Amino acid sequence: MVDTDARSAWQLFQLNWLPIVAMGGLLAFGLPATGLSLEPLAYGITLAIAMLLIAIAYRHQLARGERADPKLVFSLGTIGQVILTCAIVGPLSYVAGKLNWPLQDDALLAIDRAFGLDPEPIARFVNDHPWLADVLARGYGLIKWPLLAIPVALTLTARYVRLQEFMLAMSLALAVTIAISAMVPAIGTYYGLQLPAAHFPEINTMIYAGQLRDILALRDGSLHELHLFFLSGIVSFPSFHAASAVLYMWALWPVRGIGGIAAALNMLMIVATPVIGAHYLVDVVGGIAVAAASIWATKYYVARLGRTTTVSAAPAPVWQPSLAE
Repeated sequence: MVDTDARSAWQLFQLNWLPIVAMGGLLAFGLPATGLSLEPLAYGITLAIAMLLIAIAYRHQLARGERADPKLVFSLGTIGQVILTCAIVGPLSYVAGKLNWPLQDDALLAIDRAFGLDPEPIARFVNDHPWLADVLARGYGLIKWPLLAIPVALTLTARYVRLQEFMLAMSLALAVTIAISAMVPAIGTYYGLQLPAAHFPEINTMIYAGQLRDILALRDGSLHELHLFFLSGIVSFPSFHAASAVLYMWALWPVRGIGGIAAALNMLMIVATPVIGAHYLVDVVGGIAVAAASIWATKYYVARLGRTTTVSAAPAPVWQPSLAE
């Protein structure tokens, strides 16, 4: 990693605040507009942790100047941005769901069936093979840890620009996913099939039960206060599990010894999404498309940024070359 890469990464790190601030502004406006509120204790603790990490990163850069360690700055700073982003988009998805656009389960199910991909026989097959149901349940839960592991892995291997590209692509994908989900709300395959979750006893349907509970409570007005640590993934189309799997694979692919493993685990998460997440197959396709578009937009923007000399960001620090290699 050369000095100019750390400088470019710093510019991107600064610019990555734009989508975070934009989504935060939408949340601040959307909560009172929809009659929703946030339980303050858990949310305050989460924000405090995020801001502490970000403050340490900025403090280290300002105090050390040219001796600042980019590994420390980008790892802590980006982890702080990730935590802050997750704390915003979770409640923001509930604000989007509160718009109460007509449910599109019938339409999504019809699209699946038009392509010969009926979710019921797929779920039945998994239910008849408990070992497969257990593997898929574990695979579906892989969405959380890469959010912390990717900043560490990419900074330790001095891929600072790649890390900031990942952060930007993820923010774009989240924003697009929430916007689309507001217009195409759905509950999930079991709801569309008019089957109770208990119909497939070998499949872990706790995630579906949570989204069913919260979506119906949002729509009938009985849900008012959002508890950050108990929010469900209420977005069906497009699937952010599928989108995140693509983003994780792309982010870690250049890392020797990790890229292949990450690809295999995230392919498992994609396969698990229709069954454990009760997603329609078109949800998965939509999520993959959103991730691909976000990556393309990020790479296009970074390429344009590299061809310009005027960038709307704070001045880049002078990194010590030996620390940026």
